Amino acid sequence: MTKYKVEKMSCGHCTSAIEKSIRSVDPAAQVDCDLSDRTVQVDSALDDDAIRNAIREAGYEPAAA
Repeated sequence: MTKYKVEKMSCGHCTSAIEKSIRSVDPAAQVDCDLSDRTVQVDSALDDDAIRNAIREAGYEPAAA
């Protein structure tokens, strides 16, 4: 499982957009967004770059958590 810090994630719409974007490239991905500490944990067959790109496609900038 990989964890990312997503500073601008602030509401349910944000988490939904991130989850949808990641699952569009890996439908089997397990995605857990935590608004309280603004992190996203992803368990996926995708590599780190693909996950980061999916988060960017949703409009957010991922950083190492």
